[in-house]
Amino acid sequence: MEELNNTEVCELSIILPAKNEAAGLQSLLPRLRDRYPDADIMVVDDGSTDRTPDLARENSVRVISHPYSMGNGAAVKTGTREARGDILVFMDADGQHDPEDIDRLLAKMGEGYEMVVGARQLDTHASQGRRLANLFYNRLASIMTGYRIEDLTSGFRAVRGRHFRKFLYLLPNGFSYPTTSTMAFFRSGLPVAYVPIRAGRREGKSNIKVLRDGLRFFIIIIKIGALFSPMRLFLPISALLFVTGLAYYGYTYIQWQRFTNMSALLFNSALLTFLIGIVSEQVSALHYKGADEDRRRSRRSD
Repeated sequence: MEELNNTEVCELSIILPAKNEAAGLQSLLPRLRDRYPDADIMVVDDGSTDRTPDLARENSVRVISHPYSMGNGAAVKTGTREARGDILVFMDADGQHDPEDIDRLLAKMGEGYEMVVGARQLDTHASQGRRLANLFYNRLASIMTGYRIEDLTSGFRAVRGRHFRKFLYLLPNGFSYPTTSTMAFFRSGLPVAYVPIRAGRREGKSNIKVLRDGLRFFIIIIKIGALFSPMRLFLPISALLFVTGLAYYGYTYIQWQRFTNMSALLFNSALLTFLIGIVSEQVSALHYKGADEDRRRSRRSD
């Protein structure tokens, strides 16, 4: 098993959320079992109607089945709760991720990181539209967190289980668990690293719809920004309202020497938005109290 921090040997759990991914699992599972014979490999079957759970059993892999499709994020949460390892590796079951890259993620974790994400190279995205969308999401999330995010939506990552479990209640049941978990780790001050990978062509049909899920990702990023870094969201809005009100007041004063109701409304809106941001910042800090205490205990034990 991979040795981390030079002294501690940690058990590894590899979690594959899967819905109708028999085509990808047929070749992926034998490779994982051969390369990591001692790892806790788990397929979380999210209401599949094909041979996904049968293939898992045939390859001597643990399988946990949802009675109906609950979403990719729900499958990730189920796998996290059932995992036996100290280190959790999440990867897609469609064959896009190379099992050999797991060693690279674990090696990077050995440098002191709590989460390592496999960052897909731009030319390996399925389409030009997805490349542009991911560039936009990465940039927006980088602004929200204050850290450079190279691949916000990559489902291939290695994390410390004790930290990841603390944020399970924040993860949505849909396709945005990578977004939420990445921003939660950054907001908590837990070190995150990226390792460049090349994603292969998926086997089978994708469950992600670009327009529908793209809009969802955008809304989720805004919601996460309000939850994790409220002032990065509310302060620019407040400043924009204030500058607009000031400009409008200057215009009305020059034209009619009046202070109008619209100017008053814009100034009040700017003040209220700023105050909401301050309150939200205090509420946001409460989400990470447990993570901070856990980090202090870990440092004392080391």
